Formats: sequence, structure tokens, C-alpha cells
Amino acid sequence: MLTLFHHPFCPHSRFIRLVLAECGLEHRVIEERVWERRQEFLMLNPAATTPVLVAEGYPPVPGAAVIAEFLDETHGAQMQENRLMPAEIGLRVEVRRLAAWFNEKFFAEVSGPLVMERFYKRHMRIEQGGGPPDTDAIRAARINVRYHIAYIGWLVRTRDWLAGDRMTLADLAAAAHLSAVDYLGDVPWTEDEASKNWYARVKSRPSFRPLLAETWPGLAPAPAYTNLDF
Repeated sequence: MLTLFHHPFCPHSRFIRLVLAECGLEHRVIEERVWERRQEFLMLNPAATTPVLVAEGYPPVPGAAVIAEFLDETHGAQMQENRLMPAEIGLRVEVRRLAAWFNEKFFAEVSGPLVMERFYKRHMRIEQGGGPPDTDAIRAARINVRYHIAYIGWLVRTRDWLAGDRMTLADLAAAAHLSAVDYLGDVPWTEDEASKNWYARVKSRPSFRPLLAETWPGLAPAPAYTNLDF
């Protein structure tokens, strides 16, 4: 049995939950509040970041990119034409490039600051980094999301999916990060119809249903968050 240490609102954790669901892999999830720096979790990942995957017979697998590659190496071949990483090396480079774009660049500029300022800080004590949200960081993230949406729109106007003619890890990474921002109502979907249509396709997949079903007391999702025809 696979065990995923995650946080439900962590964009990287959401990415791996989508990958596990698309792979059809049974797993259990353990919610981890990384700001509490639990000793048992630090032994799995000294960096104190989610997600971390634990699989019998392997060392703990930390980090979204590493977990995604691990799952492809151990289970990808069984998925045949539905494999989330292409067989052709050039296409694999493009999938990795775009997955990194969202797991690193989008996270640094958009999803990371918004999740921290608008969600995590609500649950953290002052000594853990909690406190009032940084309005400048929120404002910058809301500006930055616009060019990322435009980039997604440009990609899907020239391809069927972000990295080519079928869905890959790149699409799941992008959609996972956007889902957290979308919950907060900070995605300007009206600015690019192509990116909106692409997200609707990913959002409509069965793997997305558990994410859409989760809500948190005191922070209701944006009105269109669960609407598949938004």
C-alpha cells in the first residue's frame, strides 16, 4: 500500500493526488501540517515539505517532481497509451519542462504566495510564520497569474494538451496549482477562453472529483470552483 503524506491545500500534494488517481493506484493519505515540524515527518523528509510518498521496499520519496518520476518508472508501463510520460525522449523533455514551470515558477510567483497568505497563515501561530496576510504578496500573485493563463492559452491553441496531443504530467501539474488558486477565486478565467476550456477538460476528469469535494470551515470556495461548466 502506498502512503502519501500531504496537505489538502498544498498545490504539489494536489498534483501527486491527481497522478495517483490517473494511475489507478490505491493509497492512503496522511495530512501533514509542515509548519508543526513533526519529528516523525522530518525523518521522512528533512526539508519539511509536502508531499512525501512512502512505498514498501523503497526509501521515502520526497517532492512532487521526484514522486511523479518514481510513479512513472514503477507503474507507467502498465498504463500503456494512457501513460502520463511519453515514450519519445523529445516529448519527455517538454513534459518535464512544463511540469517544472508550474511546480517551480508558477508556485513561486502565484500559488505558493496565495496559499501561504490566504490559507496557511490562518492555521499557523506567530512563531511558526502565521499572522496577517501580506497584501503586497497577494497583489503581486494576482498580477502574475495573468501571464501564466495567457501562456497556457497560447500552448493549447497550438496543441491538444499542454505538451502535445495527449494529457501528461504537465497538464496535471498546471491544473493542480490552478485548482488551489481557483478555490480562492483568484484566476481571471475571462481573460483567456482557450485556457479556460483546457482547465474545464482536466477539471471534468474523475481524478479531480476528490479535490473539488474538499472545503474548509471559514474559507468557502469561489462560486465557480466546483462548476464543471464555468
